[in-house]
Amino acid sequence: METRGSGAVLQPLAASSLPMEGWMLRFFREQAVHWLILVGLGELLIMIGSVFAAIYLRYITTPSPLDAYVSAWWLQLGRAGIFAIVLMLGLAALGLYQTHLRETWFGVLARQAVGFALGWVGLVVLYYVIPQARIGRGILALAILIAFIAIAGFRALAMRVVDVEALKRRVLVLGAGARAALIPQTMRRRADRRGFSLIGFVPQGNEHIEVPPERVVSLDMPLHVYAQRNQINEIVVGPDERRGGLPMEELLECKQLGIFVTDLATFFEREGGKVKLSLAEPSWLVFSPGFDASPLRRLSKRGFDFAAAGAVLLLTWPFMLIVAAAIRLESGRGQPILYRQQRVGERGRVFDLIKFRSMRTDAEKDGVARWASKGDDRITRVGRVIRRMRLDELPQLWNVLRGDMSVIGPRPERPQFVADLAGKIRYYNLRHCVKPGLAGWAQLRYPYGASAEDASEKLKYDLFYVKNHNLLLDVMILIQTVEVVLFGRGVR
Repeated sequence: METRGSGAVLQPLAASSLPMEGWMLRFFREQAVHWLILVGLGELLIMIGSVFAAIYLRYITTPSPLDAYVSAWWLQLGRAGIFAIVLMLGLAALGLYQTHLRETWFGVLARQAVGFALGWVGLVVLYYVIPQARIGRGILALAILIAFIAIAGFRALAMRVVDVEALKRRVLVLGAGARAALIPQTMRRRADRRGFSLIGFVPQGNEHIEVPPERVVSLDMPLHVYAQRNQINEIVVGPDERRGGLPMEELLECKQLGIFVTDLATFFEREGGKVKLSLAEPSWLVFSPGFDASPLRRLSKRGFDFAAAGAVLLLTWPFMLIVAAAIRLESGRGQPILYRQQRVGERGRVFDLIKFRSMRTDAEKDGVARWASKGDDRITRVGRVIRRMRLDELPQLWNVLRGDMSVIGPRPERPQFVADLAGKIRYYNLRHCVKPGLAGWAQLRYPYGASAEDASEKLKYDLFYVKNHNLLLDVMILIQTVEVVLFGRGVR
């Protein structure tokens, strides 16, 4: 045995002495944050298998066509892969591959149905463009039916497995005061704690205990010994007062044993998909990873903007012509079709945002900037339709191509609102360290905001994006924005 600097001696329960079942449980708990990757791989295999099952069922009574399909199995595998990828993009567009989805089983099933419908439309278009990828109408219908049933069952089983306590990360919290109490206060639902199991709270110093008494853990042994004996996978550091009160030597022992040590702000960021403003100290923002502004990241983001904006423009230009004609018919000759409004962009630079006009021309005749409200009588009849379908936003593709905006980023606000909100909300101007976007993480996670309180809540999601943005996150947000457009979420 080896004596550490703290004077504590490692106990016989060393990690190497754990039985095989203990190693397996620990592996699954520590990989719990990646459970959606396993679900995605499982569904990919199910969809590919559904195509082959459909081929067999379609030609079970006619051996000759079946033999032809079997002899070119590699070609069918490629077609099945295309089938699976397109359907999975449809499911991703409905948010079924995000870790922060909060839905009942029926809600997940409804999303799956819409996702499959989107995937079917995508396949029809793809088969028209690339006839070689086609698998036949009968096989396609059977494959979609088989895949839908199989994935519904697989998802139900996966949700049950994910909710098994034995497979969740076991989390111990250092602290039992007001800061630590934020965990049970804000993560009350089972879906909020899908990835972890909260073992208890260890009071630190003389802090006032504000967590449920039955969750308080009184240690009668060194922290690393307790963590080993209770198979703790992660320790979250969240006392009310950190200076001079943390057992740093024991936390170091825990890290050497492979136990993750996380501060409370990072824990909330990871589990909630947002930055908890009350916990985000300047030092945490400075020393935590993120805020990638490297030349490579800026180049990849600009390339993504050009590609995505060009693709959306090619798909939507007929709708833009229809919207322009509708506005002209409703408002008459001489009335503007487009609307320009100043917005605050990257590094506080002001630019002119372009939209289809959805309000009366005298909407702000007194010159006072106002939030759009629910049932706003300033909105025209055409404006209500194009706002609900997000068609009024399409001219902003020009802003993206010009470089004023990005496809993905925090929504740009008017200078008057920014000046007011920056004085009221801590860290508000941090959202301007990236270009504003047509779509964003906050738009997926929070409805339309029309007050300082809403702006404060949306800022939590904007800061999460600003800290963690990368090409994969941009792609996922763009795909999931389809759900926002389809269901008109957050429309005013």
